[in-house]
Amino acid sequence: MEKFDVTVIGSGPGGYVAAIRCAQLGFKTALIEKYPTLGGTCLNVGCIPSKALLDSSEHYYNAVHHFEEHGIDIKPPKVNLAQMIARKAGVVKLTCDGINFLMKKNKITVYTGHGSFVTKQTIEIAKADGGKEQIESAKTIIATGSKPFTLPGIEVDKQRIITSTEALELKEVPKHLIIIGGGVIGLELGSVYGRLGSKVTVVEFMDRIIAGMDGALSKELQRVLKKNLGFEFLLKHKVTGVAAKAKEVTVTATNAKDEVIELKGDYCLVAVGRRPYTDNLGLEKIGVTLDKRGKIEVDEHLRTSVEGIYAIGDVINGAMLAHKAEEEGVFVAEQLAGQKPHINYNLIPGVVYTWPEVAAVGYTEEQLKEQGKKYKVGSFPFKASGRARASMDTDGFVKVLADEVTDEILGVHMIGPRTADMIAEAVTAMEYRASAEDVSRMSHAHPTFTESFKEACLDATAKRPIHI
Repeated sequence: MEKFDVTVIGSGPGGYVAAIRCAQLGFKTALIEKYPTLGGTCLNVGCIPSKALLDSSEHYYNAVHHFEEHGIDIKPPKVNLAQMIARKAGVVKLTCDGINFLMKKNKITVYTGHGSFVTKQTIEIAKADGGKEQIESAKTIIATGSKPFTLPGIEVDKQRIITSTEALELKEVPKHLIIIGGGVIGLELGSVYGRLGSKVTVVEFMDRIIAGMDGALSKELQRVLKKNLGFEFLLKHKVTGVAAKAKEVTVTATNAKDEVIELKGDYCLVAVGRRPYTDNLGLEKIGVTLDKRGKIEVDEHLRTSVEGIYAIGDVINGAMLAHKAEEEGVFVAEQLAGQKPHINYNLIPGVVYTWPEVAAVGYTEEQLKEQGKKYKVGSFPFKASGRARASMDTDGFVKVLADEVTDEILGVHMIGPRTADMIAEAVTAMEYRASAEDVSRMSHAHPTFTESFKEACLDATAKRPIHI
């Protein structure tokens, strides 16, 4: 039985990053992955393929709606969905192949099969051909990620009633795509097909979309998706049933007045969140405790209830984000090496890759009100940005929340062009506990989208933005 210093179960962003950092720190490291390709949900059926389709569909949308105004005359473009899917697959393969390269470069031993605990230091790997193998590991990091969650009574048939996985492989553009859930996954995939011509209806139980983000972002994104792509939103609606026929799906729901409504479409995407993947890991055998939602309980050092067993990413509490899992993977690896790393969970940014993009870090205005914190608000609309006008991306704004007394930035909320990249400046500033005035006095290149962040900080600190 081969022995390792550290074994990582799961090769998603959290798992493979943890394995690389462990190897860099001199640990003999193994990585176990159930599926034939590395990368987990994010690289195979999540972040990377969805962004590939989002980019392709955005090119098509711009060709139809904006090229003429830019002075580009072309024949009416047609959607070649098969080619879009093929390009997406190529991007996924290239990215996953890159992870294979990194495993070899860092001399990490990769096992393909389902890993489960026999004892706290013995892991069995069940292979696809029925064979089994055991290894011994002094420390283990559980990084098995999550799977799409569905609602009770809704059976996902993967044909007409689908999850995000099947939505990445459709053979046709839906005529009417009904999405259950107004969160990140539903809105991103809805944007893909909305740009390609689908009618999109979003059914959401809460009173707003992207409910975990600042209310101003929710309101603006809903407005823009309705204006640009014709999205229909049914908020405060509880789905009571979904039924599928050969080429039709029927969704029934009740509204706030307990009235029953019925929707008919050709596809229904169930996007109501994800659940931690801890199935058949043998956790009960070794005494790893789970909370009532099925997540692995960990302490502030990400240690489970069993000595030598750690857990990171979607299987533990907190935001289900690839970059959060990556930070936790590095955090555990460096602790094992005797270092003292830290993670500020309040400064893990969140992004929605619609267009305009939505990005945020820190406290929302609702959270500050709940805490009774005295704060001030600065904002700047992209319609006042020269760079945004040049690119015809004038929807949205940057909103900065700062402490009323110290001027320290407490939260930054953006909706607009390239805010997924812009948010990094806000994270950097907040990690160094910058004030709004600090950012407002930094030189930002002109013309750029990031000037809007500077202007919002000027508005927050002194109510003196230059360009509005």
